Amino acid sequence: MYEEMKKDVKVSEHEYRYIGKHGNRADADDIVSGRQQYLDDLAVPGMLIVRVLRSPYPNAKIRSINLEKARALPGVVGVCSYKEAPDWKCGLPNHRRVLDEHVRFTGDSVALVAAETIEIADEALELIEVDYEELPFVLDCEEALKPGAPQLYPEYPGNEIPKVTPFSEEPFNQIFVGDTEKAFKESKYVSDAYMRYENMAHPLPPESPGCIAQWTGPHAVTVWYNGGAPHLQKFNTEASIPGVAVRVIACHAGGSYGSKQLIPHMILQAILMAKITGRPCKFIMDRTEHLLSYELRQGSRIRGKVGMTEDGIINAVEGMWYTDSGMSSTYAQAMTAVGLGECQAFLGKCKNWALDTKLVATNHSSQAPIRGFGGQECKSVLVPMVCNAIREAGMDPLEVFKKNFVKDGDRYIWRDNLWWDVHSVDYTRAFEESARVFGWKDKWKGWEEPYWVSPDGRYARGVGVGVHGNADIGEDPTEGMVKLHPFGSVTLELCVGETGGAQRFAVQKMVAEIMKVPLDGVQVVDPDTHGTGYDAGMIGSRGTITMGTTAVRAAKDARRKLLEMASVKLNINVDELDTENFLVFSVRHPEKRLPWIAITGTPEMTITGSAKYKQNFDKPNFALYLADVEVNLMTGEARLLRALEGSDVGQIIDPINIRMQAEGSFGSAGGDTGLFEEMVMDK
Repeated sequence: MYEEMKKDVKVSEHEYRYIGKHGNRADADDIVSGRQQYLDDLAVPGMLIVRVLRSPYPNAKIRSINLEKARALPGVVGVCSYKEAPDWKCGLPNHRRVLDEHVRFTGDSVALVAAETIEIADEALELIEVDYEELPFVLDCEEALKPGAPQLYPEYPGNEIPKVTPFSEEPFNQIFVGDTEKAFKESKYVSDAYMRYENMAHPLPPESPGCIAQWTGPHAVTVWYNGGAPHLQKFNTEASIPGVAVRVIACHAGGSYGSKQLIPHMILQAILMAKITGRPCKFIMDRTEHLLSYELRQGSRIRGKVGMTEDGIINAVEGMWYTDSGMSSTYAQAMTAVGLGECQAFLGKCKNWALDTKLVATNHSSQAPIRGFGGQECKSVLVPMVCNAIREAGMDPLEVFKKNFVKDGDRYIWRDNLWWDVHSVDYTRAFEESARVFGWKDKWKGWEEPYWVSPDGRYARGVGVGVHGNADIGEDPTEGMVKLHPFGSVTLELCVGETGGAQRFAVQKMVAEIMKVPLDGVQVVDPDTHGTGYDAGMIGSRGTITMGTTAVRAAKDARRKLLEMASVKLNINVDELDTENFLVFSVRHPEKRLPWIAITGTPEMTITGSAKYKQNFDKPNFALYLADVEVNLMTGEARLLRALEGSDVGQIIDPINIRMQAEGSFGSAGGDTGLFEEMVMDK
């Protein structure tokens, strides 16, 4: 598998020092040798360990709870139930309490213990006495909307969570554009469908989610966590605890796959126990908790219909998209908005939409951002719905996808509820080349027609195709600074968390390229909200576009200031100067050169370049996914034989890292979707 990815990736004809070439990351030796410090390696003086008593029932009220035996255990410093907890809430809008009398899924938090060791904390959990009143529960999102269904929140009657959004004044939660009734009449093929994607998969990164909280004053708290969006986590936490200044530091993370950028409930619980005990508190889920009690991908289903013209253009989409948010919405409304945008990117030629949404609370664990952020969940039901019409027409799905995806000159409404005119490269050539390398035309025999069947008739092989497009690569603003130090070093002050994708290395390479200095001459500051300007973090695959653009602009600003100062010292026009290896020299007369210290002098010392990136949704990316699958016709077992992804990524920063990005996107937002279609639960 991925044999095409193993070939050398083409880079720009322009000869760069670092861009387009692989280099060793600054943290590479520490990672492979085991010296890299992760969250669980971090020890703050006086730190306690937090553990959680979890509900054995999917829906229950706590009749009574006794903490006294746990409190009396030597080594226990603090114990807390809903009775002692403040009314801190998280979610969108804030509705999930830090601890609650009402537990809403199997694994929900009942009580918290902070102790000197994890062994003592676990022993204390067993000493807590709880009497529960079991309640009826609901696991199906459409059943949850019916009269008489168990109610999760009194403030959300009918289990429908309000349609709010952090992105715009008016929430974007439905698309009503054009005239679907007229468009369906004009369509050659109209297909009704009811599609569900409810495996609620968790990509389960190698490192479990975790955090450390320490109060540094009556109204100030510092949080360390293993996600890659510290400013977003700061904003989220301060919204839950008004009047408290929160500092967030992102530790090097052992993978995230989108699932650890925001861990609001865990962080509130760590902050609470730090407040109760007066000591720093570490809370890291063990593997069982991570698998059974952590947030999952949201459930998704659509009831609707699709219209397609005779030449394969999707002409109309109508329906209701139901999102199962589980017992809480961490950011589901934002995911709905992004999902609706990605629908329009997938079907860029469709001018007639009547697609509404409902966000529903059920007794599953909380559903939250996983790699894909709404778009994958929506397209996992919309793409099969569209394929019904393509199957009815007997058309090649790859050819239909190629005709319909968004192109330069098209328009869509994105998550900010604004119309955006698309200014994008045409991915048609990338799609065609990918199909050629894969051998699509030779293997595609028609709908549900295998290209090979084993002699005993037990196994069959066939091919499939999918597409993905997203404009969130340009989401959210970023601000940063590049500082040139007189004795020859460069600092990039930009909030770049590391969740495994080498994003810090990417921006380091960009700044080194602009300044023409050795890679290790550029240092990237730690991702700390106290020492960096705002950035939304590693979400939406935005890092290279937003952080990279900011880093390049700030480096160019610093370089310009350096050359302007050198122009005065050397009496040479700025346009005739260049800098390399911490020297400034004349392009015409290279022997005329000065080190940076001779230009800046000691009074001014540091030269600072600054830049800001303003979010922009007019340049969507797009990718084609091709798969060769063998199915056991007796058991239904599917085996992925070969996969190929195709896209036009523009200028490659690092060929190894882009391969890793492609493989990761297929593994945690592609292959898992296709192979794990259903999660069977013991009800």
